[in-house]
Amino acid sequence: MKLNMGVPNSMHVKAMVQPWEFALSGAEVGDLVAQGDALGFNKCMLGEHFVIPSQHYDLSGYHYFHVVVALGYLGGRTKNMRLSSSVSILPLQSPIVQAKAWSTLDWMTGGRAEALFGVGWLKEEFDMLGVDFHKRGRMADEYLAAMIELWTSDDPCFEGEFVNFKHAGFEPKPIQKPRIPIWLGGDAEPVLKRVAKFGDGWSPFRTPPETFPQCIDLIKSQPEYDGRPIEVFFALEMLNVGSHHEVLDDPRAPGTRDAQKIIDQIGWLKELGITETIVPLPPGIKDKSEYLDRLRWVAEEIMPRV
Repeated sequence: MKLNMGVPNSMHVKAMVQPWEFALSGAEVGDLVAQGDALGFNKCMLGEHFVIPSQHYDLSGYHYFHVVVALGYLGGRTKNMRLSSSVSILPLQSPIVQAKAWSTLDWMTGGRAEALFGVGWLKEEFDMLGVDFHKRGRMADEYLAAMIELWTSDDPCFEGEFVNFKHAGFEPKPIQKPRIPIWLGGDAEPVLKRVAKFGDGWSPFRTPPETFPQCIDLIKSQPEYDGRPIEVFFALEMLNVGSHHEVLDDPRAPGTRDAQKIIDQIGWLKELGITETIVPLPPGIKDKSEYLDRLRWVAEEIMPRV
């Protein structure tokens, strides 16, 4: 099992955030992620929204980074850690611009980028950005195909409903071959089919954990699935988050200081097909010093055993 870390103070979702994070500066966030890199964590992850309507402030907050910009900074503070969105909202930006951003990140960091895309859920955000919320699934499929063409073709050409280009010069290409790993986040059947067609990984959100094996089987049963490995990320703290960021108070979500309980939880996730997770924080972390102590404890007590 690979252990990842969330980027502190990268979002203020009520069901997931702890108040100590709010005081962190950008430099302090970079320091903590650099420490996580030195301790051997596999990947850092952060979410993305561009604008939040006022009726969602209480549950969702409105403090979010542009993920590729933030990951570029964090890539400069780290040496080995993978750099991942969780998630980047695919239909809200031009696929040409997104392909360039991710390719630049991968090239500048020696091949450490991993793009985790979602189609989005917040219609008002789409409205503010002038994107048709009801076409977001079709847009996502086309955007992924167009980005792969830009990343992999020496003479990129694409013709679609939403994206068109031909004989387009596009460099730098990603360091990783054949392309940057693509993860898809979400729970609906079209998401699973999108993973089968395009993905290297799946990140469920509201799917009941007990059904993960059936979902993985569905992915691998699709005619467009070619047998490539499919990684799966899930963090227990996500059980506390409703579909619109409601706080669910799931008793499995909070972290614990009991090492054996954590190891048992990770074993359960592994049995369900999960290959990457985040060890959730226990309640009551007071400051960055206690958070860093927690990272060290996970690296020393949990990482060698899982």
